[in-house]
Amino acid sequence: MDVEQQGRRQPFASDRDARPEHAGWPPRTRRLIEETHALCVSWLETPLRLCLGDVEQRLYSQAERSRNHLEQQQCLFSRQLLQQQRPAVERRFLEGLRQQFSKLGAPMVVTEEADAPRRPLELLDQTEHEQTVALDKLVARGEARHGTALFELGYRLAVLVALPPLEGHALPLGPQALASAFRDAGSDLELPVEHHLLMLQSFDTAVVHTLASLYETVNEHLRSDGILPQLRAFPTPPRTQVERTARGGGEAAAAGPSRGAASAHTAAPAASLGTLGAAHPARSDNIAVLDNLREMLAQHRAGQGALNYQASGRAASPEELQLALDALQLHVSDVADQARRELLSAQALRDELLDQLNTGKAAGAGRTHLTDEQGDTVELVAMLFEQLGGQLPRNGSAHSLLGDLQLPLLRMAVADQGFFNQREHPARKLLGMVAEAANDWLDGPDGDGDRSLAAKLNQLVERARREPPSTGLYTSLLADIEHHLGLLNRKAQIAERRQVEAMQGRERLEQARHRAAELMAERFERCNPRGMLRTLLERAWSDVLALTLLRHGEDSEAFSHRLRITDQLLGQQPMHDRHLLQAEVESGLQQIGMHAEEAVQVAQRLLGTPARAPAASDTATTTEIALKLKQHQRLGEHVAPETPAPVPAALAAPAPPAESQEQRIHQRLRQLPFGSWFEFIDPANGHITQRKLAWYSPVSGNSLFVTRRGLRSEEMTLQQLAHEMACGRVREMPPMRDNLLDRAWHALTSHLRGVTRSPAASTQHGA
Repeated sequence: MDVEQQGRRQPFASDRDARPEHAGWPPRTRRLIEETHALCVSWLETPLRLCLGDVEQRLYSQAERSRNHLEQQQCLFSRQLLQQQRPAVERRFLEGLRQQFSKLGAPMVVTEEADAPRRPLELLDQTEHEQTVALDKLVARGEARHGTALFELGYRLAVLVALPPLEGHALPLGPQALASAFRDAGSDLELPVEHHLLMLQSFDTAVVHTLASLYETVNEHLRSDGILPQLRAFPTPPRTQVERTARGGGEAAAAGPSRGAASAHTAAPAASLGTLGAAHPARSDNIAVLDNLREMLAQHRAGQGALNYQASGRAASPEELQLALDALQLHVSDVADQARRELLSAQALRDELLDQLNTGKAAGAGRTHLTDEQGDTVELVAMLFEQLGGQLPRNGSAHSLLGDLQLPLLRMAVADQGFFNQREHPARKLLGMVAEAANDWLDGPDGDGDRSLAAKLNQLVERARREPPSTGLYTSLLADIEHHLGLLNRKAQIAERRQVEAMQGRERLEQARHRAAELMAERFERCNPRGMLRTLLERAWSDVLALTLLRHGEDSEAFSHRLRITDQLLGQQPMHDRHLLQAEVESGLQQIGMHAEEAVQVAQRLLGTPARAPAASDTATTTEIALKLKQHQRLGEHVAPETPAPVPAALAAPAPPAESQEQRIHQRLRQLPFGSWFEFIDPANGHITQRKLAWYSPVSGNSLFVTRRGLRSEEMTLQQLAHEMACGRVREMPPMRDNLLDRAWHALTSHLRGVTRSPAASTQHGA
């Protein structure tokens, strides 16, 4: 029995329903696949448990850091739901893994055809799209990290089921299959999209990062059973852009068998590898965006007959074009500052380049012209900057910085096609970040811009203009501006947190004073004091109760002790020690800021105790003491807020009916998370300022708005804000999922689609 427990088959699944099943598997294939599946299940148990535990911990940490009670409740609810459904999630994940193994040897073409009609519909859902993007990034990182082991594993499992090498979804224990199974296992949980993305992050950290030992174990298990024991993985260079485009269909067909023949002696028959090359093209994160844009431009030129780059003479080489751009940049730097900062149109930029290319040539010499690809690149960059500049203030700092960046970015786009094809290209990210930073921090309506940021942006632009274009240069520039913006954002967050904490402190103080006044009013109903005693209790001792309530809470012994003193002063409870009571009154009055001498005089006159020192000639009378109490600064009056922006008189209107538009807006405002942005419109001149809702009180309805720098701006109640929104003087800003550069790209592609469809539409109309 002990020997049997130590055998290699013991950890494998004994339940027939938990094993993968396929009717076409030979006996040896079935055995090895079942053993591989059991190894996976046994190995994944611990990482999966750590993953789900990490998700719970992250949700709890988010709930602790949340500054919105609704967001905090959602985090705690998601954590509780995950704890309840955790066994079901683990069970669904293992079932998905079993189904992946059961599909080994099944024809993949049928599945792809069945799934193809649904993919465009799924991508219409923004939530589905965000999860798909996160899943793709997770898979790309996992495949890059474990590429060698996955290569060997794909070949060995393919030999078992007589298929080309397996990859992607076809590889049942690859990152894509495991991540998809985990995502499907959690899809039944009714969680917000942010928490689903958090689950994928935890899966990446706890499972995908640690898959190397699993792959090594499975490869060794199959190797020891005689499955490709001599297989070794060699890195191959990625396919070029020409091989990835549709135009290279013939080249790809020829390249597939050649690659198969080259690897046949190390892995599998040439026929199998040739099939793999035809049916499973290599994946690439780069999309041929430039080719698509150039095709639309070509259609536009064919319909309009404009911007034809084919001319007599010799085409410019890449080196000549870079030299011409460098010379044009130096020339533009010498002109007036205002003119230098203007964006150049596509036609003007092309004419300037042609002049630089042909400067110094004899009159009869052949002219140098741009190739079609060079001309398209020049035009697309100019159109992108035109669309981006249209979203910025005409005379602002952001627009000026774009004028300085146009030629450096054109040099980068000419040198590297990844500028168009890679969304995460550092030059593209730098362009978007500079535009966003200048628009938000320099051109905002909050007064003078940040001088340090302006100097940093000008320094980065100067480096981009001065140094040769390269990915390393823009990566360095991007890291520099990200660091500087991170410092600015942290300063703004600290300033905002201080304003919010000040508002929360005032809110708690007001609630404490209100509660103390209620308790005092209850006692006045039973015993109606007069004279100095009433003045003391209303003007001073009520603040003592409020301060004790703030520090210790209503259920504390300290607060109960203060209430007993109040009842003793009112005669509702017996006074055992008059001198001790006097000391308590003096201590309480000194805590709210009263001078020690005044506190002694008030307590002595109130309780009628004799003075500890001989009476002085300037001893205050009862009337004078009462007057001082009335003039005494109340608790909290010295922390009055700065003068807020003027609020229209209409805000003082009574509460609207329950079903009015204003009341519906008010109900929505109470559900908004902190951090929502609003636009305040000045009815006098139409000037618009953007303000952030930093905090509001669910109890009193008071709200605080801050600027982008975290400074206090407007301060009003939610009811007043609803009234302003109903009158059209304030409007809520929808959350922006795309930044300025993304919107510029969308506008550019929409414009090109429009101009390419127009000629076709006109032709059909004429026909």
